[in-house]
Amino acid sequence: MQMPILGAHMSMAGGYYRAVDAAHEHGCDCVQLFTKNNNQWRARPIEDQDVKLFQQSLEKSGIRHTLSHSSYLINLASPQAELWKKSIDAMVIELQRADQLGIPYVVVHPGSFTSSSEQAGIKQIGKALDEIDRQTKSLGSCSLLETTAGQGTNLGWKFEQLAGMLEATKNPDRIGICLDTCHVFAAGYPMETEKQYRSMWRKFQRTVGIEKLKAFHLNDSKRGCGSRVDRHEGIGRGEMGLEPFRQLINDDRFCGLPMYLETPKGTYRRRPWDKINLETLRGLRED
Repeated sequence: MQMPILGAHMSMAGGYYRAVDAAHEHGCDCVQLFTKNNNQWRARPIEDQDVKLFQQSLEKSGIRHTLSHSSYLINLASPQAELWKKSIDAMVIELQRADQLGIPYVVVHPGSFTSSSEQAGIKQIGKALDEIDRQTKSLGSCSLLETTAGQGTNLGWKFEQLAGMLEATKNPDRIGICLDTCHVFAAGYPMETEKQYRSMWRKFQRTVGIEKLKAFHLNDSKRGCGSRVDRHEGIGRGEMGLEPFRQLINDDRFCGLPMYLETPKGTYRRRPWDKINLETLRGLRED
């Protein structure tokens, strides 16, 4: 049986290749990274040497399925024209940078409708995605909308909202989904029992479609199911427990999709938490 493709988000401080090297050192199969400071609009250009070192590290390490995460400042649902336009421009740059590095997907939080409404926000996201697609048609990199926990006016916490965003675009084939386990749980989709797990996926299939999934973020949750609070925890050490991850790791429908940890960093008894979490996940596989 094919083992799941597991990895983690790694820092690109000191060079993009360092994220790949760190992923290899921690036993990852895949790696996610930022291509710029995630809390700033501006970014220094990516040089040819950056690309060369990044690709060399990938080839040497055997790491595959690279993924980029966009800036947290982007809000494609914003009713404010200036911020909405700035967010589109920023996402175009994110995709251009990913394309330079050979990264196929860029994960983006759909956005918050703030002073407008849910439906208006979804419509804004659809328009934004169309404009982004118009400007990036020649690129090999595409956008992945991430499921959210639903804090405040954040959109993407209900599967119906994600489906609405895809329906609002002219070219949904250029858009995929990244499912975050913590976010889905916090949004109110329990997954502990087999019945709950199957029910969640039936709802996802009925609204979004499993074929739209391109990646997972694997995170436990510090807060309870339906809390709509986004707080990540180590695998099996939060409110979700191990059972949702056991079912996911053993679901052969997803063995070909990369799964990235975004769990808290640090060490435990001198061992990196990323290594411990990866070992925990691999230990759940029932061959």
